[in-house]
Amino acid sequence: MNPQILWILCPLIFLAGLVDAIAGGGGLISLTAYSFFLPPTMALGNNKFSSTCGTLVATARYVKNGDIDWRVAPLSVAGAIAGSLAGSRLALFFDGVYLQYLLLVLVPVIGILTFLKPDFGTARECGHIYPVSLLTGIIIGMYDGFFGPGTGMFLTWMFSAVVGLELIKSVGTTKIVNLSSNIAAIATFICNGNVDYRIGVPCALASVAGGYVGSGLALHKGAKVIKPMLAVVLFLLFLNIVRNLFF
Repeated sequence: MNPQILWILCPLIFLAGLVDAIAGGGGLISLTAYSFFLPPTMALGNNKFSSTCGTLVATARYVKNGDIDWRVAPLSVAGAIAGSLAGSRLALFFDGVYLQYLLLVLVPVIGILTFLKPDFGTARECGHIYPVSLLTGIIIGMYDGFFGPGTGMFLTWMFSAVVGLELIKSVGTTKIVNLSSNIAAIATFICNGNVDYRIGVPCALASVAGGYVGSGLALHKGAKVIKPMLAVVLFLLFLNIVRNLFF
C-alpha cells in the first residue's frame, strides 16, 4: 500500500461522512473514492467499514438529541432487512439497467417535489404510520439490495414525504436503519478478508469526524442545511446514473 493515497482518501471520506450524516448518500462519494485505488471487493469492504463507523457516531448524536422516531424505526429496520434480501435475489434475475433508466426520470422528479412542496419536511400526522413505516423499509430495502446508491437519501425523503416525519427526525431515523444494515454487511466483509485495516482505520477515523461534524450541523441548522444537502446528493446520484448508462 502506498501511504500517500491516504492524503487523498481521508479528506474525501470525511466529506462523505459529513454528507451522509446530514442527508444520506455519502457512499456516492466514498465508494467512488475507494474504487480509484482498490479492487472492487476491497473497495466495498473498506467503504462499509469506514461508513459504519461514521454512521455509528452520527446515530449516537441523533439518539442523544431525541431526534429518532421510535414508532417508525423498528418496523423500518425489519422491513429494510426483508426488502434487502428480496432485492438481492431480484438482482440475480433482472438487469439493473432498467432501474437506472427509471431513476433517470425519477431523481429529477423527486428533486422538483422536494423543493416546490412548501410543507416538505414539516411534521404531519400519518394515519397509518405503522404499516407505512414497514412498507417504506421494505421498498427502500429492496432498492438497496437491488441497486444501492443513494439509499440513505431515499429513506430520508420517504420518511418526510410519505411517513410525515419532521425533516430532522427523518434523518435521525434513517441513521438507525442504515446502522442496522451496515452492521450485518460489515460482518460479512470482515469475515471474508475484504477490509485492509491500513486503509480502513485511518479512513474510519475520517468518517467518524465527518459524521460528528455533519450530525452537529444538521442538529443545529435543521432544514436550512438538510434540504440543500439533499439537492447535492440527488445531483450526485443523477451524475452517477448518467455515467453508468452513457459513459
